[in-house]
Amino acid sequence: VQLIAADMDPWAAGLYLTGERTLVPAGAAPEFTAVLLDRCRALGVNVVLPTVDAELQPLARAREQFAAAGVALLLAPAAALDIILDKLILAEHCADVVRVPRTELFGPSVDPATWTYPVVVKPRRGSGSRGVVIVDSAAELTALDRSPLLIVQEFLPGEEYSVDVLADAAGQVIASVPRLRARVDSGVSVGGRTVHDPEVEWFGRAVAEATGVTYVANVQCRRTAAGTPALLEVNPRMPGTLGLTIASGVDMPRLALAALLGRPVPARVDFCERAVVRFLDERILDPAEITGVGEGAGMAALA
Repeated sequence: VQLIAADMDPWAAGLYLTGERTLVPAGAAPEFTAVLLDRCRALGVNVVLPTVDAELQPLARAREQFAAAGVALLLAPAAALDIILDKLILAEHCADVVRVPRTELFGPSVDPATWTYPVVVKPRRGSGSRGVVIVDSAAELTALDRSPLLIVQEFLPGEEYSVDVLADAAGQVIASVPRLRARVDSGVSVGGRTVHDPEVEWFGRAVAEATGVTYVANVQCRRTAAGTPALLEVNPRMPGTLGLTIASGVDMPRLALAALLGRPVPARVDFCERAVVRFLDERILDPAEITGVGEGAGMAALA
């Protein structure tokens, strides 16, 4: 497997962790998929591995164009993305499957007097805890500007888990690996450990099957005051802390690639418990490596 990295920013550290690299437009840019497809054709890329939320739906809509060029997308079906990337739709869709916190569109019909505080107000779409606000009182909630782009949600006070889930091309779950998010900074886990917890393992499987994700996804949940896991969100892509899951015995990228390419994969993979701490590191470069990033390499892809 040869990995070629890409980013919209020449200062992105991930560009310099592989031998080949290039710049591409932002995932939300109108020209993103066309530029990416041209780059894949030029380089003979076989598989594209998107890792940013803004890239997912544009690529899903262009799946047939990529397939016609012989390029496969390691990406969940469009129908699953439509459910997952809208947190209001996700909560409604999974309400009969797992415990879901009370969730409402933050519009005129919201009655602050009916909520138990604190509550959470956050964008219907988004990642990395951007735009998330903890509201401590009815007066504070009343004072906020309401918008159809926001939801208000019950606050969950307990331990938080990220469950890395691996499914085959048909959506059959192969592994569910809970990771306790022991320390979080700006929505990113910087300390945690994988844990054997049958209740949370089942939770991850149930949500993955209900939403129809394929390959690798990340189900986030948090315990209620009573200790019951409840759904926060789903990330239908490889999470940033997947290295801990690999170290725990489940090489999700390799297995997902095998599933995408139609190769045999096991029906079930177990894991062992491991812990991780993350820290800022440095990579010293010749300045020419940064200024020289151009269009001669390919998108973050498996070639």
